[in-house]
Amino acid sequence: MPEQPSYTADDLIRLEPQHDFFVGIDSDGCVFDTMTAKQQTCFQPLIVSQWHLEAIAPYVRETSDFVNLNSKWRGRNRFLSLLMLFDLLRERPQVKASNASLPQCSSLRAFIDSGVPLGNQSLSTVADASGDDELVSILEWSLAVNADIAENVRDTPPFKEALVGLDAISSRADAVVVSQTPIEALEREWAACGLASRVRAIAGQELGTKTEHIEMATRGKYPPRHVLMIGDAPGDRIAATANGAMFYPINPGAEEASWKRFHEEAFAKFLAEDYEGAYEEALVEEFESALPATPPWLSPPA
Repeated sequence: MPEQPSYTADDLIRLEPQHDFFVGIDSDGCVFDTMTAKQQTCFQPLIVSQWHLEAIAPYVRETSDFVNLNSKWRGRNRFLSLLMLFDLLRERPQVKASNASLPQCSSLRAFIDSGVPLGNQSLSTVADASGDDELVSILEWSLAVNADIAENVRDTPPFKEALVGLDAISSRADAVVVSQTPIEALEREWAACGLASRVRAIAGQELGTKTEHIEMATRGKYPPRHVLMIGDAPGDRIAATANGAMFYPINPGAEEASWKRFHEEAFAKFLAEDYEGAYEEALVEEFESALPATPPWLSPPA
C-alpha cells in the first residue's frame, strides 16, 4: 500500500498566516531541474516495459516528451498525462501500423472522472476494491516510478537563483509547495537540500489538485492581490486564476533567468501591489508562447 502523506488537507486549511502575503511554489521543473530526468529515465522506460511497448518505444518517448515537457499540458498529474499519452499514441499512424497493444483506458478515465484525489492512495483503494486489471497495472507502474525516482534521481540541487528567491519569499510571505508530485518525493527532495524550513507546508498529489491546494491554504486568510503562484507549467497559472491569485512563470529552459528576474524585480512589485496587470500579462504571454498545443508531428512545416 502507498504510504500515507505527512501533510493533510486539514493541515493546509488550519495553516495560520504569519505574513500578509502568500506564495505557492511548484517543485519539479520550477525549483529543481528534475522534470526532464524523471520523465526520460523513470516514467518513459517504465511505460514501455509495463505495457510491452518496445516496438513503438521511440514514439512513446516522443509523445511523452510533448505531453509532459514541451506543451501546454506540461506538469500535469501523472494519471492525466498517462491518459493523454495513450490517446495521442492511438492516433499516430506508425502506432496503428504496429502490433503494439495499447490499454483502452476506460477504467483510468472513470478513475479520473470520479473526483477523488489523483494519487496512488486513491488509486490503490479503487483498484483493491474493484480488482480491475487496468487500474492494478497503472498502480504497479506508478509505484515503480516512485521507487525508481527514489533510487536514481537523488541529490538534484535547486536552481541557484531559486535559492535566492526562496530566501526572499520566506522573509516576507508564507510559502507553501504546491505540486502534483507525491508528497514522499517532495519531502525527500526539499529536505535533502535543506529547503524544507523555507516553506510552511508541502502539498502533493495526495491532497488533490493545485487549485485545491491554493484554496485550502489561502481562502479567507489573505487580502486581495496578496496571493501569488510560481510555476513552470500552464496548469500552475490555471490554479492561480481559479483562486483569484496572480501567477509568476518560470520559463522552461530559462529557469535561472526567470528566478533572477523574480527576486530582483517581480517580487518587489508583488509586495507593492504593482504586479497585476500589464506586467503580469507580458510575462504570461512570453511564457505561453513557448508551450504549444499541437504536437510537432501534426504541425504544418515552417
